Amino acid sequence: MAKCSKPSVGRKGSAPPVSSSGKPVLHYWSGGHTRHRVLVHFVFCPKYRHRVLEGAIASRLEELFRECCEMQRWYLHELNIQPDHVHLLVQFSPSELICDVAQSLKGGSSITIRSEFPDLREFLWGAAFWSEGYFCESVGYRDEAAVRRYIRDQDKIVVSEKNEELSLGFDGQP
Repeated sequence: MAKCSKPSVGRKGSAPPVSSSGKPVLHYWSGGHTRHRVLVHFVFCPKYRHRVLEGAIASRLEELFRECCEMQRWYLHELNIQPDHVHLLVQFSPSELICDVAQSLKGGSSITIRSEFPDLREFLWGAAFWSEGYFCESVGYRDEAAVRRYIRDQDKIVVSEKNEELSLGFDGQP
């Protein structure tokens, strides 16, 4: 019978410990009188879903997302940058609003990217880099492995002729 490891507890912003198999251990943060584990999967798209997230822009975005998470004391579990969208799996405190987390990630990166890459004005006119909306989904312990695989394997996702993603790997989903 497999031995169950005890979940670890750390401070806000701390990285989850890694087991001997290399997988992260279930990791809770604590503070005051709380113990929590809030994981959210975000997807952001550039304005008009232009395929501009490649090369130097993609590298700089990765740096910006990691810096933002570090400054806010969030933990970025997964990140995958595709040419026309970005997936992030972020752990943060329950005292923070999901919309504020999304705003910090999108707002800070938009300002920096637009100033450092002025050639983007040709494709993305106006003051915004990201489209207005975003996707977010809370991730439970049982779904975490599937979400991690989905984010990592974005290059392998099959797209139908109708431009719909197929076989996401979640139970009950297409």
